[in-house]
Amino acid sequence: MTDDEHEGPEDPEEATRSEDAKRTRDAAPPQDDGFRPLTVDYERLRHSTDSSELSAEARRTLPDRSDQAAFSRATALLEAVAGNAATPVDDRVLLATTMPFPNILVKLSEDPDPRVRAAVAGNPNDKNWLVGRLTKDPDVTVRGAALRNPSTSWRMRLEGAQDPRTDTDTLGFLAGLGLGDDGSPRVLAVMVRRAVALNPSVASGTLDVLAGDPDPDVARAARSRRMA
Repeated sequence: MTDDEHEGPEDPEEATRSEDAKRTRDAAPPQDDGFRPLTVDYERLRHSTDSSELSAEARRTLPDRSDQAAFSRATALLEAVAGNAATPVDDRVLLATTMPFPNILVKLSEDPDPRVRAAVAGNPNDKNWLVGRLTKDPDVTVRGAALRNPSTSWRMRLEGAQDPRTDTDTLGFLAGLGLGDDGSPRVLAVMVRRAVALNPSVASGTLDVLAGDPDPDVARAARSRRMA
């Protein structure tokens, strides 16, 4: 006789309890380990009106780059914070000034507050095309910051030097390009300085400096303006 033949019939109540327990386990939701899909947190922050929460997120220390998943998630959430008008202006300016990430800078470059756009325009981490777009911003402060950005192309600098809407301080900056050890290409820098000399908005003090420019074409243009 086998061992099975010595055992009695299975207890019906025990069998029922086992089946109930199995069904309970099968129906139970997965254990929450605190993880939420990125899109859930992104949309929550994008539409949040809690300025305190948004400020805390804007100033949160980023994870180490070695944790690529956490780092990518954090920078994606910063984009949502940057694009939310409920994020305090000071925090948006901070992000615009310090962030090196194109997705965040692009979002902030469209900010309705010119202080934020000006901070983006002056960020040396800007891509060439982004800072170039900001040289055409409707706000003079934003345009000036973009024209001073080292990432700005010489084409944009030349157009800014020719634009009568460019402010006098920025024209003064452009008038000094190529005169020191800034690494400016000589021919391009001369073209920009000459354009400044011919700009009707140039300050008289800048014009006096350009009249003594070491390049004869620039000096001649400045003197002709002084005599006009």
